[in-house]
Amino acid sequence: MRRLFALLCLLLPMQAHAFAAEDVVADLSQNRVSINTSFDGSEILVFGAVKRSRPVPIGTPPLEVIITVSGPSEPVTVRKKDRRLGIWVNTESVDIDAAPSFYAVATSGAFGDVLTETEDQRHKVSVARAIRSVGAPASISDAQSFTEALMRIRANDELYVTSEGSVELVQETLFNTEIRLPANLVEGAYETRIFLTRGGEVTAIYNDVIEVSKVGLERFIYNLAHEQPLVYGLLSLFIAIAAGWMASAVFRFIR
Repeated sequence: MRRLFALLCLLLPMQAHAFAAEDVVADLSQNRVSINTSFDGSEILVFGAVKRSRPVPIGTPPLEVIITVSGPSEPVTVRKKDRRLGIWVNTESVDIDAAPSFYAVATSGAFGDVLTETEDQRHKVSVARAIRSVGAPASISDAQSFTEALMRIRANDELYVTSEGSVELVQETLFNTEIRLPANLVEGAYETRIFLTRGGEVTAIYNDVIEVSKVGLERFIYNLAHEQPLVYGLLSLFIAIAAGWMASAVFRFIR
């Protein structure tokens, strides 16, 4: 029995060492996305190769690739509406501590086949794991449904996307996929992670960043609204008055 135990202890580090012999060499088609008046989304090509220091041993589980792109996280309040006296009103709410403004997951196979639940919990890969919700009021018994509602709403807005089997993997060496960024992005650093897995376990991780920022008129208006709100308010009021006066003048001329 002791010999069997000693043999297992010897084999397990050897297997882990074999997994660790692989690394990721990757790049993005663009590391910066500029938001202007004509911005209607962008597609990021993620591509790379697997670098090995030695051949993969026979009998090793097949290689799989997972790619995630995560936008800046922010606290979110999810509210539930009920019909009271014929009127829809907010009745319950749950504060979610941090939820990515955008989150995309692309895999080379079915998610459950390429990553175990334990590894998902450790690395926060799936959309559900990427959302951090510490607690909810004791009066709410179905707090998980609020998180699911947030995921459903943002999935409908193309902000949360899971694309199983969308990563093309060639001979366990070359891989690529496209991640679509929708038009309704927020500014910030979008973390890009690439995971290599075997048997559902993560063997290597690669990190990169996509910078998303407003440019041109959008940047001027954004800075004005946040840095000089009084000037922004007065300017908005002036534009509204001027637009109303011009519309009135046009109608008088037509008559």
